[in-house]
Amino acid sequence: MGFLTSASPAEARVDLSAIRHNVSSLGGRAPGAEVMMVVKADGYGHGAVACARAALEAGATCLGTAFIQEALELRAAGITAPVLAWILPPGAELDRALTEGIELSAGVGWLLDEIAGAARRTGRPARIHLKVDTGITRGGATPAEWAALVEHGLALQAEGLVRIVGLWSHFACADEPGHPSIADQLELFDDAVNYAEKVGVSGAKRHIANSAATLTVPEAHYDLVRLGIAAYGLNPIPRLGDFGLRPAMTLAARIALAKRVPSGSGVSYGHSYVTERRTTVGLVPIGYADGIPRHGSNTCQVLVGGVRRTIAGRVCMDQFLVDVGDDELAAGDEVILFGPGDHGEPTAQEWADCLNTITYEIVTGIGPRVSRVYPVERP
Repeated sequence: MGFLTSASPAEARVDLSAIRHNVSSLGGRAPGAEVMMVVKADGYGHGAVACARAALEAGATCLGTAFIQEALELRAAGITAPVLAWILPPGAELDRALTEGIELSAGVGWLLDEIAGAARRTGRPARIHLKVDTGITRGGATPAEWAALVEHGLALQAEGLVRIVGLWSHFACADEPGHPSIADQLELFDDAVNYAEKVGVSGAKRHIANSAATLTVPEAHYDLVRLGIAAYGLNPIPRLGDFGLRPAMTLAARIALAKRVPSGSGVSYGHSYVTERRTTVGLVPIGYADGIPRHGSNTCQVLVGGVRRTIAGRVCMDQFLVDVGDDELAAGDEVILFGPGDHGEPTAQEWADCLNTITYEIVTGIGPRVSRVYPVERP
């Protein structure tokens, strides 16, 4: 596992070879479709730039972000691959987006008008993906609004202000194989695409598949699949097995202080944990400000000295404690909070199960005080 390499008291080690493996493997499940690597939320907490580069090396052809600012950060790092940004609130930096060649999603008429205005100001026609809401009731035009949106887009395209390069939607329940909404959404998506193509949209890439659909809904692959959580090695449908995915993140910290305490010692706020005998406790300098949920107190496990230990007492803002009994423990010793599980450490899935949440929340919640490091890969 190795010791921390940074001055930070905690670090998230990201195995880029795992990212490449996952992207290549998932791409192989969708032959004939291009692969988009979704790197929103700083690459699901793994580091957007490094993960984007690894994914492109593994065969991804484009990238996806939620916001324009995330896409601009990729451009600032020198990444020139196509990038789509899909949440565009009023006041979004549309001019900069077009100047940097960022593709934009639109599912409502006023946004098309704002994008067209940016195209006029910059002299850069916008590459747009029209989004239809097929049943998740988030972004995108409803089926009743779809015809007007498409015709509006085509009118702006005729003016040379936009080019419709994508038609897309998003699943609500793809992580529940067999859910009736999956077939319903595919039918609505096909209807929307057929209408758009009938009235003049041509050459636009069709995409609706997220990680879960890439794994289990082959009829949803169309021209492009969007890889999110699975590309980072975390399974969107854990009850179906691991699909050969390799978790990329290992979260590690160092013991900041170890000391012997007597029986009956109350540990951390509220004394929700009290030692049953003379014992050794260790302070781990990472807390809920860094993404370690407070409700993991007395519940989640970590690996200390090759042994799993349950967090002792309440997780604090910057620290939590472990009780190691009579085992040796010293300041500087490593603690693995979660990782691939190769050395007996808990996995992010185990943490998610323990906290009654999903792995997405575990990895994206790791805060900026935790260094992201990328271990040198062995040849």
